[in-house]
Amino acid sequence: MQNGGHEQVTFFHDQKAGLRAIIAIHSTVLGPALGGCRVWPYESEAAALNDVMRLSRAMTYKNSAMGLPLGGGKAVIIADAGTDKTPQLFEAFGRAVERLGGLYITAEDVGTAAADMAAIRSQTDHVVGLPDKSGDPSPATALGIFSGIQAALEHVFGDPGLEGRRVAIQGLGAVGMQLAERLHAEGAQLVVTDIARKRIDRAVTELGAEAVASDAIFDVECDVFAPCALGAVVNDDTVPRFRTRIIAGSANNQLAESRHADLLKERGITYVPDFIINGGGVINVSDELLEGGYDRERADAKIAGISAKIRGVLRLSEEEDVSSDTAAMLLARERLQEAAGGS
Repeated sequence: MQNGGHEQVTFFHDQKAGLRAIIAIHSTVLGPALGGCRVWPYESEAAALNDVMRLSRAMTYKNSAMGLPLGGGKAVIIADAGTDKTPQLFEAFGRAVERLGGLYITAEDVGTAAADMAAIRSQTDHVVGLPDKSGDPSPATALGIFSGIQAALEHVFGDPGLEGRRVAIQGLGAVGMQLAERLHAEGAQLVVTDIARKRIDRAVTELGAEAVASDAIFDVECDVFAPCALGAVVNDDTVPRFRTRIIAGSANNQLAESRHADLLKERGITYVPDFIINGGGVINVSDELLEGGYDRERADAKIAGISAKIRGVLRLSEEEDVSSDTAAMLLARERLQEAAGGS
């Protein structure tokens, strides 16, 4: 906690409901900590703890970069989303959220859906992404990723157009598939992989995508590599293998370590920081917290601003001769420091 600057990390256990959860609050400098709840069958509590602390820290910088009056937090439930999810599990998690007294606001993430948020709401008001409000955040996230890829193409090639551009997508979940559909509609050539064969088959049949094995996606020659699965895909093993000009996708914590952004820069690969480009989802769900309630047009207008933020980050990266990740962190930290009184 001291090394990462976290304010609070809390473990929750409800034996009857089968709940084993961790909620990490990284920062409340800008406001209550907002971040999704991830359900994943972690191999150990240590692995779950490491993930929730990394994710919550990233949410602080994401919410700051998006200009939201919210801090950063995250929750993980140690369970298998395919077999262990029950209304009772999420009701117990809702009670855990309620015990934090509004310091943490939960939402969807990997392994959760709008219906799960409804079960959580039965126990706490500190939840967004509800079915009768903003609902599934994946369309908003995919929209932000799409516009971010266009901004990166314009920065690198001088043209945001996707006609004929080759895009490799790792992960065809809710966001990855919708991104693929948007890219296909604009004339992009897709190369895809996923852990689920049925999703690959759908992309091949409906979008004319080329399918490759999971590990082979890193070797694909392309204009854009879009990580849309889990994190740490940019690491010592993969950096030398990339044959792309741009890395831009929806996954959180794409860099195994911050130094990997420097390695990408040395190779001439433009990396679009994940906590900037994938901010569409959090912009969308946070709109529920504004006066008057959720307004899709207002949320979409804010999501449209992500491309301008990306252009600013890439421009600063060049001007200061630093990695794009460092440039994005500089901008996010500036707002946090102002809110904290310059400390």
